[in-house]
Amino acid sequence: MDILDEIYDAVIDGKTDIVISKIKEALENNIQPDIIMKEGLISGLDEVGRLYEEGKFFVPEMLIAARTTQAALKDLRPHLVKQGVKPAGKIAIGTIQGDLHDIGKSIVAMMFESSGFEVVDLGVDVQPEKFISAINDGAQIIALSALLTTTMTNIRTTIESIEKAKLRDRVIIMVGGAPVTEEFSIEVGADGFAQDAPSAVRKARELMGAKNIST
Repeated sequence: MDILDEIYDAVIDGKTDIVISKIKEALENNIQPDIIMKEGLISGLDEVGRLYEEGKFFVPEMLIAARTTQAALKDLRPHLVKQGVKPAGKIAIGTIQGDLHDIGKSIVAMMFESSGFEVVDLGVDVQPEKFISAINDGAQIIALSALLTTTMTNIRTTIESIEKAKLRDRVIIMVGGAPVTEEFSIEVGADGFAQDAPSAVRKARELMGAKNIST
């Protein structure tokens, strides 16, 4: 079996030791770091996302695969930097002001990072000013999470604050969370909506390409 196929399979199975071992072997065989990342790690994680969306995998399997990929990327990152590979984009993610829910947001953040994005996790109960600061620090995507119907209205407040700061045209805004719908995302002026972590990664790639935002 090809080394990249072995990395791909080990990501899906969540076998961190095998992934790290095979990455070392791939580098010794002069396979470029970006190829290892794209065809081994990220392709494997994309397959995990597909299996999750089809109901064949569940949150625990997705988390294990994401953590495996994160650990592998930690070892691979120095080689990617040396090769001059840039992140897929810079994302600032946080749970909206007034909302203290963390788990869903953290899973999405982990999937973003494992898929090659640079991620700034702003935490929970995030005020609009922190998202504005993240945009000024170079975030290309802002991901807003709300887990309560009583706090999801603060998504609108945050987007309005970004508009008032005259930064709206510099950033892609994504929204998600249990009570959030695509109709709501359109209503508040977001660029995209995702209902789970795999679709959030896919939507972020799509929006980066559509807006032709460079990294």
